[in-house]
Amino acid sequence: MTIAAPVKTQYEAVIGLETHCQLSTATKIFCNCSTAFGAEPNQNVCPVCMGMPGVLPVLNQKVLEYAVKAGLALNAEIAKFSKFDRKQYFYPDLPKNYQISQYDLPIAEHGWLEIELVDEAGNPTRKRIGITRLHMEEDAGKLVHAGSDRLSGSTYSLVDFNRTGVPLVEIVSEPDIRSGQEAAEYAQELRRILRYLNVSDGNMQEGSLRCDVNISVRPVGQEKFGTKVEIKNMNSFSAIQKAIEHEIDRQIEALETGEPIVQETRLWEEGSQRTISMRSKEGSSDYRYFPEPDLAPLEVSPAQLKEWKSQLPELPAEKRHRYENELGLSAYDARVLTDERSLAEYFETVVAAKASPKQAANWVMGDISAYLNAEKLQVGQIALKANGLAELIGLIEDGTISGKIAKEILPELLTQGGSAKELIESKGLVQISDTAELEKIIDEVIAASPKELEQYRSGKTKLLGFFVGQVMKKTNGRADPKLTNQILAPKLNNG
Repeated sequence: MTIAAPVKTQYEAVIGLETHCQLSTATKIFCNCSTAFGAEPNQNVCPVCMGMPGVLPVLNQKVLEYAVKAGLALNAEIAKFSKFDRKQYFYPDLPKNYQISQYDLPIAEHGWLEIELVDEAGNPTRKRIGITRLHMEEDAGKLVHAGSDRLSGSTYSLVDFNRTGVPLVEIVSEPDIRSGQEAAEYAQELRRILRYLNVSDGNMQEGSLRCDVNISVRPVGQEKFGTKVEIKNMNSFSAIQKAIEHEIDRQIEALETGEPIVQETRLWEEGSQRTISMRSKEGSSDYRYFPEPDLAPLEVSPAQLKEWKSQLPELPAEKRHRYENELGLSAYDARVLTDERSLAEYFETVVAAKASPKQAANWVMGDISAYLNAEKLQVGQIALKANGLAELIGLIEDGTISGKIAKEILPELLTQGGSAKELIESKGLVQISDTAELEKIIDEVIAASPKELEQYRSGKTKLLGFFVGQVMKKTNGRADPKLTNQILAPKLNNG
């Protein structure tokens, strides 16, 4: 009797993200202290954000505006009535010994965003990720663990309260994510949306965008979730993806070997590329929420909501769809061009100035972006304005100059600006498209290369490139490439 081999269990991950986004207001959420990054420690503080006795918080109206706009952009329902709560959250860098946050009545709920994954063939796969809630809260300070005192030998930490009271929105996703790649793309799309709205700069290196991942693993087909583990300390999108992939493997291995998975908070170690245990995970009951007595409940009027909604820009997903459907761009091109709002608007202005969408996309994604990255500039800081790039593209398409000449004059246009047409005329770079003039030049090139001509006619037809190169060299790149090939080939073949 043949005994069938046991069927190997297939597993799937269930992943949700909690993302803290610092809002780009000039002052903190409940006081007038600056939110500027990089100040000397403990300079941007006052009795309110330091939690001194007898002080009262006052809500920054811009925080409410930015939170509502973020909620609207995430297709969420904006609460007609919401309130703040006290979260008993004692840490050395939280002076009040509690955090003002929102618990059961957040400002926004039940939203979604669309992620788009593009495969190597350029084919897009789109998926909606649900948004459970978005709420406002204040940030804590920052601890710097400085090591040991040389005299006493004791360890110590320094605290910087500048960040205490900086306004945040926490955005909690539904557990709709199934892979590290999806999670990284969700975080990137969320960052794009917030940057498009100008409500957050999303700079992960400055702590403006911080993601915590909740992840569990279960057999495929099982409805019940596995034991949830939270991962913290991820400062890049690639770290989010790698941490999730590692944790999926760790949990599957634990299930296969019978090792228990405990609900806990783990840290991602970039150096060792693994997660390590940090502490057992708190539940909401550990925080002992109760309504914040020093702040009145919030009501957003229909008129105010309508006004803020009218101020929303076209968002990244909408732009991607329009670029593909109306401009005929590939999913990859649309994705690259819409990553930053300023670059997308520059590209659209180039197209509005009658440039071919595909050529405009190639120049913006290629030479323009390469220059911006190399010089660490934003597109609005370069001298070459959108209509100037459209003019340059038009000169290539009408045969006035070649693409090679365009690339040669681009550095000067990027730094000096001005008219591409005037520049090529002043430098004598107009493309040679006169047949008689080109024939004369080609005859001279052929006459000067008898050895190569004999080899070509003996079957080494790849030498055609040599002759084209010689024509270009003789004309300083001004010969019309297409016309050059049309004249050159018959002369080489027929003598």
